[in-house]
Amino acid sequence: MKPLTEQDIRAAFVNCTKGEAKRLSVPRDLTDRPWDDLDYLGWRDPQAPDRGYLVVELDGRAHGLALRCSTAVPGQQRRSMCSMCLTTHSGGVALMVAPKAGKPGKEGNSVGAYICADLDCSLYVRGKKDAGMGARLHETLTVEEKIGRTVANVAAFVAKVTAAA
Repeated sequence: MKPLTEQDIRAAFVNCTKGEAKRLSVPRDLTDRPWDDLDYLGWRDPQAPDRGYLVVELDGRAHGLALRCSTAVPGQQRRSMCSMCLTTHSGGVALMVAPKAGKPGKEGNSVGAYICADLDCSLYVRGKKDAGMGARLHETLTVEEKIGRTVANVAAFVAKVTAAA
């Protein structure tokens, strides 16, 4: 992924107002991000733990999604699988819900997916981050094929959010 500036990120959001995009908390460590290893930029809002954000480049254009995230219930650490990168975690996957873009979103429609709670799918797929014992199922796919699958899954999620907008 090519490096993004704060301005690029704020302009990319498709499912919130310009005012909301202007007020959201953008990571301060953008220059330190491993851009070459990212398929999308994802982060949780430190001031609002129930909020997350995802920005992905599709067809040469950045698309940003504002997400509402479920919070972990203490004592419930069952193993779950991320629907984007297919990494399994004990308590490290959250239901993330994105309001649909445009009129459907204003009417309260949304789309949800189970995603790595830290939004670091790109690093798990590449083996740069470890989700623990048994986190990656044995597959015969190459790393490049797993990356392609993750990108396709993220693109499909974005397409559901922006459909009929």
